[in-house]
Amino acid sequence: MDFELNTEQNSIQKAAKEFATGEFDKEIALELERTHTFPSKIWKKACELGFMGIHFPEKYGGQEYGIFENVLVVEEFCRQDSGIGVAISLADFASEIILRCGNDKQKEKYLIPVTEGKAISSGGFTEPDHGSDITLMNTTAVKQGDEYLINGVKTFITNGTIGDFVIVLCQTSEDAKPTYRGQSVIIVEKGTPGYTTSDVGEKMGIKMTSTAELSFNNVRVPASNLVGEENKGFYQVLEFFDESRVEIAAQALGIAQGAFDRALDYTKKRTQFGKKLAQFQVTQHKLADMAVKIDTARLIVYKAAWNYDRGKIDPKLTSIAKMYAARVAVEVTNEAVQLLGGYGYMLEYEVERFYRDARITEIYEGTREIQKNTIASALLGKL
Repeated sequence: MDFELNTEQNSIQKAAKEFATGEFDKEIALELERTHTFPSKIWKKACELGFMGIHFPEKYGGQEYGIFENVLVVEEFCRQDSGIGVAISLADFASEIILRCGNDKQKEKYLIPVTEGKAISSGGFTEPDHGSDITLMNTTAVKQGDEYLINGVKTFITNGTIGDFVIVLCQTSEDAKPTYRGQSVIIVEKGTPGYTTSDVGEKMGIKMTSTAELSFNNVRVPASNLVGEENKGFYQVLEFFDESRVEIAAQALGIAQGAFDRALDYTKKRTQFGKKLAQFQVTQHKLADMAVKIDTARLIVYKAAWNYDRGKIDPKLTSIAKMYAARVAVEVTNEAVQLLGGYGYMLEYEVERFYRDARITEIYEGTREIQKNTIASALLGKL
């Protein structure tokens, strides 16, 4: 077992760090935060350099790398700036469902624009009445000839208002028992009659990322927009979650490291009672605890990504990675704010924004309680 990155991985990590350092300007980030604006120009540059869809095949605009290499990019982006890093890393959200389950025509039509910076994807799973429970969908898709008629509402949808297409989980069979055996994944493009989006409102964090409510009112789409087989959508989404939770864990890891970097730098410079903060043992112990948590989280996140790239789907491991890294992000950013004191509470000093952005990693792509359910289920089996 080798714990070192190989030459290519080191180069990818270095390139991602250099790009983020050069492009994620602090003043630009603060303006994007205040105006709740997606970092379009930076995203397009990231696409031009091949960071978006790095884990896609070359024929679909990718770099033929794996989830592990994507994790390295996401970590470095979020380490440099939590808001920009999260927004850019989610610009291809849910497109992996098309990559893993779609046909060649769908992959060419939707994945290439995503990697080229010409389209943003979105995934419509969460509903107002169900939250993280996707075993039953109120959004329905009825087959009528060579079309599907879709009706329903999705909420808390990443990239909802800016997405060029959304991958929607629908109930296609009302009679299926259990209900999740009657779900399908269908692509709906922006501008389709009856499909509307609206922003959910002011959020605690990730303000550069669009979060929306989607409404489907007699939306008709071609039957060819079905991804994979009908009534297999639930399983397709579960497989996607195993992949996406590793990416969210990488976001959390990067956010934690970024907050730690700023706290460490501050304590080395700030003087109190005639000494640098870093000279006080209480500060040293705080920093040591933060470093231990981050390194432990990194090992778990990297293992989960490595395992996925080996072709092994392990929901327990991906849930552990997501749950633990998210917890570490919240704890480390909280401590970073404390170490900076009053300055830590100010927008300009960044750690308060890292703290706010960290909190969502314990919620989206399945709450920490959902992760615990998955872990416990794997441990206990059928009782």
